[in-house]
Amino acid sequence: MKLLIVRHADPDYEIDGLTEKGKREAELLADRLCRENITALYCSPLGRARRTAEPTLARLGMTAEYCDWLREFDYAPVTLPYLDHPKGCWDILPSYLATKPGIYLPDEWKNADFIKNSDVPTAFDRVGQELDRLLERHGYLRDGCSYRALRPNHDTVVLVCHYGVTSVLLAHLLHCSPYTLWQNCVTLPSSVTTLFTEEREQGIASLRCCGMGDLSHLFAAGEPASFSARFCECFTDDTRHH
Repeated sequence: MKLLIVRHADPDYEIDGLTEKGKREAELLADRLCRENITALYCSPLGRARRTAEPTLARLGMTAEYCDWLREFDYAPVTLPYLDHPKGCWDILPSYLATKPGIYLPDEWKNADFIKNSDVPTAFDRVGQELDRLLERHGYLRDGCSYRALRPNHDTVVLVCHYGVTSVLLAHLLHCSPYTLWQNCVTLPSSVTTLFTEEREQGIASLRCCGMGDLSHLFAAGEPASFSARFCECFTDDTRHH
């Protein structure tokens, strides 16, 4: 099975939709996805994800299944000493995380004080459980750190969602702390992350990532990547710091 995790195109957060650039990105994404033999498409219910999926669905004559657990992972804010209000758990200053030595360890990150005193662990576990239910529908049953291949197949399953929750999905599948992904990786708008099942032993499958945040559909058309979810390359740059 092939699993494609797609981040929504360049967002207009004020209207929960897409910018004009985002609309171009969604069309170029559709050029790419329509070359796939898509079995099913699951989508976040938020507007920017729905607008991203629409060109692909229209061209293929498909409908999506909208899943609340694919919405952005912003409903479990954390309280941080350097801020006067709670904020999303994936956008933390590196200097603060440096005081939490276990934050990058898969079995310890939930024990950090700002995490364990929030709804993040429950929300993280819920997303993983829902993802496993979806994979079971497609023939793969979670069994420890791998999956039992109940109905091995070559399906192509697409998830259209958001940056924060993409890292949660990958952390669940790759058995790592989400902070490794939230802090050190980024999936830019309209990017495609590809995973395959590998059944090296009969009946035992694992998900393996062969490409994260790919934007070849934009580069091929001469469309530049969006900056959304990145931060300033140098502190003196006139780009996003916080």
